[in-house]
Amino acid sequence: MPKIVIRQSRTQSVRIVDGMRILRTDEARFEGLPDYPFLPNFQEVESGLRMHFVDEGPANGAPVIMLHGEPTWSYLYRHMIPVVAGAGHRVLAPDLIGFGKSDKPAALSDYSYDNHLRWLSRWLETLDIRGATLVCQNWGSLLGLRLAADNPDRFNRIIVGNGMLPTGDTRVSTTFKVWKAFASHSPWFPVSKMVQLGTERTLTKRELAAYEAPFPRDEFKGGARAFPALLPTSHTDVSSAANREAWRKLEKWRKPFITCFSSGDPITRGVDRQMQRRIPGAHGQPHMTLPGGHFLQEDSPNSFARVIIDALKQEMAA
Repeated sequence: MPKIVIRQSRTQSVRIVDGMRILRTDEARFEGLPDYPFLPNFQEVESGLRMHFVDEGPANGAPVIMLHGEPTWSYLYRHMIPVVAGAGHRVLAPDLIGFGKSDKPAALSDYSYDNHLRWLSRWLETLDIRGATLVCQNWGSLLGLRLAADNPDRFNRIIVGNGMLPTGDTRVSTTFKVWKAFASHSPWFPVSKMVQLGTERTLTKRELAAYEAPFPRDEFKGGARAFPALLPTSHTDVSSAANREAWRKLEKWRKPFITCFSSGDPITRGVDRQMQRRIPGAHGQPHMTLPGGHFLQEDSPNSFARVIIDALKQEMAA
């Protein structure tokens, strides 16, 4: 049995599990968030480490998994969840470990590409989700595309918005190198300002505060700080070979694969067309370009939700 020590304060609890320091944001920080009325659900993905997820809509509805990325959490999908659930589907939106209401290992070294995939896989397997539609964006795509490639029997389709699966075989931009260094070394890491930079509409003060809610102090931001360094930038990186293997599987993927990118995202511009060419299931699909910035869930939530609902209607008709 792992050794677990719990220390609590008004704003957090700290758990020491087999030497790993795990932080847990107090639920009070999430009270009264705008447009986020969802009841919390938790699943332990390894001993002493729990993942939070939203679970809305009928339990027997077609499952739709919405994966967020950097540095957001399931709050990003708050406008889409009720629309898709209201159409009769079961919407599951997990907070990745280190984000949202999920537990947050304190050390950056506790986070790795493989750890994130292992935690997500255990969540998926424990809930025994099958026949799912994967909706993913940003780092949710880096994890989600690997997850679907490794578990094809659990997914019926993939919808990618402003996302990719890099292998490290192409050069990264100077902008990304600067961002990576900033995330690792800057004493200032303003989560809400980063979300606003990737969103064309002006977020309200309460919305900005909601993106800050999971992080009462900088030590809670280990997951967000670690993500940029996990992206493979060389073919010799740890995750590069595994991502290339995932691409070999995706190049045989014949289930529906839909891209829904935004018009104003310089980070992923053109990647949608690359995926459309390489993945057989993308051929003949109703690919969309929606108005908005990197976080199209904030700029075009209803249109993005409609893409999901229409894709599921096609399956029901078939």
